[in-house]
Amino acid sequence: MSKSDCKNSALFLRREFLAGLGAVGAAALIPEAISFAQGMAAFTSRLYRIDTHHHISSPGFIAAITARKTGQRPLMEWTPEKSLAEMDKAGVQTAVMSTSEPGVWFGDNEAARSLARECNEYGAKLISDHPGRFGMFTTVPLPDIDGCLREIEYGMDTLKLDGIGMMTSYIGKYLGDPMFTPVMEELNRRKAIVYFHPFRAECCKDLQPELGTAVIELGTDTTRNIASLLFSGTASKYPEIRFIFSHGGGTAPYLMNRFVTVMQRPDIAARLPKGLLYEVQKFYYDTAMFFNPNSWPTFKKVVPVSQMLYGTDYPFVTPYDVAKGLDDCGLSRAERRAIDRENALRLFPRLNKV
Repeated sequence: MSKSDCKNSALFLRREFLAGLGAVGAAALIPEAISFAQGMAAFTSRLYRIDTHHHISSPGFIAAITARKTGQRPLMEWTPEKSLAEMDKAGVQTAVMSTSEPGVWFGDNEAARSLARECNEYGAKLISDHPGRFGMFTTVPLPDIDGCLREIEYGMDTLKLDGIGMMTSYIGKYLGDPMFTPVMEELNRRKAIVYFHPFRAECCKDLQPELGTAVIELGTDTTRNIASLLFSGTASKYPEIRFIFSHGGGTAPYLMNRFVTVMQRPDIAARLPKGLLYEVQKFYYDTAMFFNPNSWPTFKKVVPVSQMLYGTDYPFVTPYDVAKGLDDCGLSRAERRAIDRENALRLFPRLNKV
């Protein structure tokens, strides 16, 4: 890191810290020539960020992905203590946990139900053991519809978790497919928050082995799911569901012109009576793997700041690295406050009480 980078980062931290203090005369406590290290120490003395894309690995999930040699070492080595330490470094008050891909279904419905239950009870205990530091999206055993409905009920009504966590596709089907109608009806009835994590679709796992599947296909699977929910009419038919998409919506913000051409079909346009942009701008999008200033101009033209959420993809990326990356995206202080905390509080008002 250059001296100029350090100075710029320190000044940003100073401004945010002072805004958080909100106290008369606070500026006198922190000199203008504050060092980067001092600025970070002051900045993180008050935890305030809310991370909506933060992975948990229950013992059963670690065993499952280890046995299947998925290669996801950060998930295999995850611990609550590591999460808390990284959260503290970046001023993260609360991380809303979720189970990462490949999810919990490996072809056996009963095994998936059992693993989903273990993930959710493990997460609920972490919430209880560390008040105010964690939330969680309920892990569901899709494509098992009956098992999913049971786990939604258990996660939301018994464990009091914060929403539902899903993959973007299951057995080659996206969430706008009619097979998921019972699930969408229930989620709409509950006015649920639904967080999607991309899945490595079977169709495309070995197309470019030199890149690895995650580089292109995770973002693409998110885009396919967004298109499915839009053009099937699911998003407009179930307006009470609040959808969160990972990684800035994948490639969807850059395909809006192509999406507009799809809307020229009368049958598709009829499924979105309020229009394409209305539905797209109603979704929420997190900043995980999406904190590069080159991507933001288009993203901000498509997505209102009110729909952006601070998300990190920990343990694959640290909360600190995401926060530092966002510093370079030309955001105002008000926009940062909205992304770092305020937008999440609209979705998860209970976190304002912890």
